[in-house]
Amino acid sequence: CFGRYATGRTRRASPVCALANALHHSEIGGRGRRKAVAGCERTEAQLMQQVLAMIYLWLKAGHLIFVIFWMAGLFMLPRFFVYHQEAPEGSPENAVWVDRERKLMKIIMWPSLIVVWVLGLALAMQIGAFQQGWFHAKLALVLALTGYHFWLASYAQNLAQGVRKLTGRKLRMLNEVPGIAAALIVVLVIVKPF
Repeated sequence: CFGRYATGRTRRASPVCALANALHHSEIGGRGRRKAVAGCERTEAQLMQQVLAMIYLWLKAGHLIFVIFWMAGLFMLPRFFVYHQEAPEGSPENAVWVDRERKLMKIIMWPSLIVVWVLGLALAMQIGAFQQGWFHAKLALVLALTGYHFWLASYAQNLAQGVRKLTGRKLRMLNEVPGIAAALIVVLVIVKPF
C-alpha cells in the first residue's frame, strides 16, 4: 500500500492501507491479516473506479459544453454571411460584418473545435469506442462538420476580400448542414444502432 513518488520520497498510505500493512507486519497471523490486506486492495480499486468515473463525467460535460458552443457558431456564421452579402461592398456595414465574422471564428469557433476534438478523443479512448461501429459513423460525421468549419473559414476570408460566390438562398440551405449532422450524431451516440 506504500509507494514511491518519482522523486524517491515515500508517499503516505491511506488509513485503511496503513492498518493492513500494520497487520501484515505484526505477529497476528492468518485470516485477519489476509482480509485486511485484501480489503485494502479492494478499497484502492474502488477508489480508482470512482476517480475514473468522475474523470469520465467531467470529460463528457466539457465535451458537450464545447459541442454546443461549436454548433452555435456553425449555425450563426452562414446567417452572418447572408446579411454580410446584402451589405454594399466597401460600406461601413460591410466592415462591421467582416469584424463580426472574424471575432466569431477567433473567439468561439476555433477554440471550441479544438476542445471538442481533444475531449472527444479522450472520451473515446476511455470507453473503448474505437472498436464500435456507431463511433466510426459519428467520427465520419464530425470529420465532415470539421471540413464544413474550414470551408466556412475560407468563405469568410473571401467575403472579407469582396468575393461573393454564393447567393443568400444557397447560404440559407447550407445553414441546414450542421443541424442534420447534429441530429444524426445524437442518434448514433444515444441509440448506438450498430
